[in-house]
Amino acid sequence: MTLTLTVSDEVRTLVPGFTHLAVEARGLVNGPSNADSSALLDDAARRLAARLDGRAPHEDPHMAAWRAAYTAFGAKPSRTRNSAEALAKRALTDAGLPRINRLVDLYNAISVAHLIPVGGEDTDHITGGMRLVRATGEEPFPTVAGGEAAVEHPEPGEVVWCDDEGVTCRRWNWRQGVRTRLTEESVNAVFLLESLTPMTRGELDTAGVELAESLEKLSPGARITVRAAE
Repeated sequence: MTLTLTVSDEVRTLVPGFTHLAVEARGLVNGPSNADSSALLDDAARRLAARLDGRAPHEDPHMAAWRAAYTAFGAKPSRTRNSAEALAKRALTDAGLPRINRLVDLYNAISVAHLIPVGGEDTDHITGGMRLVRATGEEPFPTVAGGEAAVEHPEPGEVVWCDDEGVTCRRWNWRQGVRTRLTEESVNAVFLLESLTPMTRGELDTAGVELAESLEKLSPGARITVRAAE
């Protein structure tokens, strides 16, 4: 069954230049980070450095657009960076990018190489469809605080991804929830690539194709579908 993804009119009005692309995959094989997934991350860091050519990530026009979007719904973009900018900053440090698991490594590599926020959700743990909305502030967001399970709530007006159970990602693409994140046991997933003007449709599609091809190499036989925003 195809997962339904909707963007509310409130979000479209707030940030008119937003679009997204979804890569759905079934029958994936995940596992601990390995040499192949580590190589993808190292290559992405090299591509990022060449792309920026000495600039800081937030000086890239696409990252600047995301900073403006965060400001529009009341977030402080220098404190709560979009996922692509946060990863890019880590990629440029001596410590480099974290190794999580093969699927997360893969989509993090795409995010860094193309400077685009990319998220991965375990569709077996999603209830109903996924919606990008402005929060009321009442929605539950299961997370971990101080090593213990906790439930937070978004700020009223905050842009969040949610399903019928609650928030799956806070501040658009800043912090993913624990309920739907990809683990080593995940076999079915949806990957969301999110772009703003000035990123072109062609650039978004190129990133999506690269993600789909990498998934096919990681999990031969997986059923993969690329869907543009309707």
